[in-house]
Parts: sequence; structure tokens; C-alpha cells
Amino acid sequence: MKALGIDPGLVVTGYAVLEQESGSIRLIEAGTIDAGKAKDPLPIRLRRLHEGINGLLDDHQPEAMALETLFSHYDHPRTAILMGHARGVICLAAGLHDVALHNYTATQVKSALTGNGRASKEQIQKMVRRTFALVETPRPPDVADAVAISLCHLYHHGTRSNQDYLRLIK
Repeated sequence: MKALGIDPGLVVTGYAVLEQESGSIRLIEAGTIDAGKAKDPLPIRLRRLHEGINGLLDDHQPEAMALETLFSHYDHPRTAILMGHARGVICLAAGLHDVALHNYTATQVKSALTGNGRASKEQIQKMVRRTFALVETPRPPDVADAVAISLCHLYHHGTRSNQDYLRLIK
């Protein structure tokens, strides 16, 4: 199974393509989609995000897309509304490509990777680096988050425990 993990953003969106095959998981590609600067008009940033997601779907043809659910803090409702636009563009791309879309909370993602639903961004970055024996820590954190989201999806659709899951990593 090939899964595309997405950490959505209106300026920087992290992505990661992982493949689970013959009992192992490998990192195919990870990076960011640059939608422009925060001062750029929203429709332009959404178009760039949509084009980037479409390109990934065309290039990698994943069976599934995993996306972190939207978190809304009551002090910042405008941020949640704007992020909803980015998620909508990503969901549309999945629908246009007939790719199954799965949503995970931040707590689910953190628990799947570290066993701690309150793990810090630094802990996620370190775990992703260690899991895939990367030379450098994934930066920006959106990249490690996207890898974690994709791993969470593969974890929930093919292994029984975190320890079993970690043994599958190549």
C-alpha cells in the first residue's frame, strides 16, 4: 500500500509518500509544497496548493491519502476557517483522483509514532529521523509531521501494535 500523508498549511504544506510492501515500510519522498507568502491572495495560494497536491497524486498514485484533522482554538477562529480552505482543496484533489481519504487527530498521529499523544514537534522529528535512519532531522517540522501522518495511516491499516509497527520500518 502506498500512502500520501499531508500536513496542510496555507503557506507551507508538508507531504510524505510511504509504501508498505512485503512486511516493510519505506519512505519514497517527503518535502513541502510552497503555496507562496502569507501576503499573497488566498485564491493564488489555494491554486498553488491544489497544483502541488495534484502533482503528487499524479506522480505517485497512492492508494490512500492521510490528513490531519483540523484543530480549532477558540482564540483563533479565523485561522481555523482559513485552514478549512486548504483542507477543502486537498480533499477535492483526493476526490478528483479517486484516492481514499483518511483523517487522523494530532493525538492519534503522535500516539502512533511515540506512544504519547502529547509528544512535541521535536519528538516527532526525532522519531521520524530515527525510524528511517535519516542523516538530518526533517525540516521544516511540517515534513516530519506529514511522515508521521502517513505512518499513522499505515499503522492503523496493517499492524497490531506500535512495537510490531516499528519492526516493519526499513
